[in-house]
Amino acid sequence: MAEEKLASNNGQPQIVTSIQDFDPPKKPKRNKYAIACSFLASLASILLGYDIGVMSGAIIYIKKDLHITDTQVEILVGILNIYSLFGSAAAGRTSDWIGRRYTMVVAAAIFFAGALLMGFATTYAFLMVGRFVAGVGVGYALMVAPVYTAEVSPASSRGFLTSFPEVFINGGILLGYVSNFAFSRLPTNLSWRFMLGIGAVPSVFLAVSVLAMPESPRWLVMQGRLGDARRVLNKTSDSLEEAQLRLADIKAAAGIPEHCNDDIVEVPKRPKGDNVWRELIFSPTPAVRHILLTGVGIHFFQQASGIDAVVLYSPRIFEKAGIKSDHDKLLATVAVGFVKTIFILVATFMLDKSGRRPLLLTSVAGMVLSLLLLATGLTIIDQSEQKVVWAIALSITMVLAYVALFSIGMGPITWVYSSEIFPLRLRATGCSIGVAVNRVTSGVVSMTFLSLVKSITIGGAFFLYFGLAAVAFVFFFTLMPETQGKTLEEMEALFGSFWDWRKTARELKEAKITEKNSNDNGQIQMGTAPAISS
Repeated sequence: MAEEKLASNNGQPQIVTSIQDFDPPKKPKRNKYAIACSFLASLASILLGYDIGVMSGAIIYIKKDLHITDTQVEILVGILNIYSLFGSAAAGRTSDWIGRRYTMVVAAAIFFAGALLMGFATTYAFLMVGRFVAGVGVGYALMVAPVYTAEVSPASSRGFLTSFPEVFINGGILLGYVSNFAFSRLPTNLSWRFMLGIGAVPSVFLAVSVLAMPESPRWLVMQGRLGDARRVLNKTSDSLEEAQLRLADIKAAAGIPEHCNDDIVEVPKRPKGDNVWRELIFSPTPAVRHILLTGVGIHFFQQASGIDAVVLYSPRIFEKAGIKSDHDKLLATVAVGFVKTIFILVATFMLDKSGRRPLLLTSVAGMVLSLLLLATGLTIIDQSEQKVVWAIALSITMVLAYVALFSIGMGPITWVYSSEIFPLRLRATGCSIGVAVNRVTSGVVSMTFLSLVKSITIGGAFFLYFGLAAVAFVFFFTLMPETQGKTLEEMEALFGSFWDWRKTARELKEAKITEKNSNDNGQIQMGTAPAISS
């Protein structure tokens, strides 16, 4: 191995190293500990997915057993999203108070109680009480899982890891569909109760998983527990150098002086909740306003493009397409869940390779086309007196294409993007607002679909979702910068110029290149100067 030597370059001593030191750095392997933490945290997202999936089939038997109207069906299906607002609103403050880990235990306990209440419900009113309790638990889970995952993830795989919540939502949907199919042969009064009640099982696994998880390093720093945060960062970073840089960034964001390195330090007084709301809503900087607009916008358009109408009412869509047997309709919905799960898994491995914008724009463009074709096929079926085989095939194919395209981009990137753009001091509250918008929009879509079908036909409803998806594409293309490879604490510099963000991105890139060249000028020109004896 070559020895290090000093060389003279314009009178400045420099280091000569072996030629191996000039090889490009190897791509770090994915941090298995960070993956395990993100995996366990994302179990919380199964709760929402299972409820969405299982309700699409359970409602068939609930309607028969309890003799409820279509309006009551809409309310029962969609109201969980509104109830979840209570959980997501409380989760931001709770997670800042007791930590991200124990907030997951709270989510699991609440959903466990809600699932049991729904399983033992004897009346529509009793069932609505169970929906309320389960909805609060879902709200907690939806907020805390992406935040925790973003805060333990190294920058090199943050997209991969923060897509886990969406993966588990899709896994939960698939489990719900399978549960529907498995219990569909039971007597009507038992089938839907087993479908809903078995949802208590995932919440038990979530509560137990918390025992194996560390606390979020960012929350630990906010509590002044630098020693604990340092140990977590050392385990969840790709290198010790990255861990030190992440700790320095978090300390700066928390207002802790750089020289403070004790295990326990005093944290400067943080803004109270009203100051956070003032900075986010009432007097935001241009950067925070841009972050809030994009963070809220992506959550709104994720749901406004009609994904819950497809997932929750797929049995109705398949019935319209000619599948009449309840058992066969539920089997077809399993195919929808399978396709969603497969493509979300594909997306997780592409997020950190392809970037957020290319995947998102490709996904939404495909959704626009599939919604247009689905609406066209369903309209032809609706207006034809005879069976139109090609239109039926087109409609079923476009349902599968739509959920696949959603899962490969719009689904996971919504959670990845919104969890990584908010600065530390505003992250919990900002993510809570995003989740609230997501749930309200989902609730509106879920509780209006059957009414839309009666008013403007099923084809007309999907033409409406097609128009909203087209607006979403324009919004994303215009206002949303690429965030791949940026540290969480660098993110704020990328926002603030709205539709001129590309100019800002170029300036940041040029500044990095200038800094790199400046650093390279301090490096040795290998073999160009004689060695100086020590």
